[in-house]
Amino acid sequence: MRFLFFLYLIKSFVMQISIIQAPLFWENPEVNRNYFSAKIQVIPEETLLVVLPEMFTSGFTMNPHEVAEDMDGETIRWMKATAMNRNIAITGSIIIREDDNYYNRLLFVFPTGEIEYYDKRHLFSLAGEDKTYTKGNDKKIINYLGWRICPLICYDLRFPVFSRFDDDYDLLIYVANWPQPRIIAWDTLLKARAIENMTYVVGVNRVGEDENDNNYPGHSQILDYFGAFMVEPSEKEMVFSVRLDKELMLANRNKFGFLRDRDRFTLSE
Repeated sequence: MRFLFFLYLIKSFVMQISIIQAPLFWENPEVNRNYFSAKIQVIPEETLLVVLPEMFTSGFTMNPHEVAEDMDGETIRWMKATAMNRNIAITGSIIIREDDNYYNRLLFVFPTGEIEYYDKRHLFSLAGEDKTYTKGNDKKIINYLGWRICPLICYDLRFPVFSRFDDDYDLLIYVANWPQPRIIAWDTLLKARAIENMTYVVGVNRVGEDENDNNYPGHSQILDYFGAFMVEPSEKEMVFSVRLDKELMLANRNKFGFLRDRDRFTLSE
């Protein structure tokens, strides 16, 4: 029965997504992995994609040498094993060391164990991220179960040109460590991205405090293509699950035609 239900979801382009709004244990990958293992064990069986926060093994640290891993490190092995055992995809960002550079890298691990990734383009200069990490350049579109997914990271949210819909995605995901003093911007810009691109938007932020005395209020949320809440902002440590309907979204895009009137442009460095 479960297999038939999954087959129905895939054929109808309906995807159940679960997001985990969590406190993060400072620069402690093992404890964070154990925490998320426990949370993933209790997600609904219908879940096809799990989204974790930015730097989910460490918190937003400027000490990458303390926690960085390579692409066959312990966290990648954990993500692969979890995805394959639960038959789900998992995404979230961690710190990756590669060719003497550090990257804030979002990993998308498929149920098969295959991996695609996106390196954060807009590094948060206010915290010195641009001096510590190497930026990525390319927008990434990931194909999963008939959905085209555009994954982005935290500060990317402030730059709408990079995330502008160009006939290339059905779901926009932001993973973040977004602090309390600027949470109004988080709420406002997520809603704007959903409305202007007429797409589902998932924003996953952490809760709690870090070692730099930054407070994170959560406000993880899922918005539909009109900007309406499917999951409303909350400040609690929680797991949220919701079902997204691609066919319904496409029907409304076609009905209203807003995206046909968008400006065309080329992105440069």
